Amino acid sequence: MLAFTNADDKQSPTVVGAGCKIDGDIKTDNTIQIHGHVNGNVTADTVIIGRRGSVVGKVVAETMFLHGSLEGPATVSTANVFSNAKMVGTLSYRTLNITSNTGLECKLTKLGTKGAKNE
Repeated sequence: MLAFTNADDKQSPTVVGAGCKIDGDIKTDNTIQIHGHVNGNVTADTVIIGRRGSVVGKVVAETMFLHGSLEGPATVSTANVFSNAKMVGTLSYRTLNITSNTGLECKLTKLGTKGAKNE
């Protein structure tokens, strides 16, 4: 595993590690992996909320992988929701993939043909 990346590498992911808690908004043009807790809005190209990860706030992304919990609205082009994931709020999506999930207590809204960041 690489601990550091080349400064020229523009695709380095942002990682909120297990046990880490962030109060405030996060915005990145790349991928964010959340294995800890974020209390704030998250905007990224790809948002991955791990099994023990949680977000309380709004998520805006092209692609979201939800394994943990999200309390708040999400606007994404593609939502991938996995078993054990929990969500309360409104999920606005263009493409929705759900894998045997029972933890969704949210309103589902299908978006038009534009991307999530352009809605």
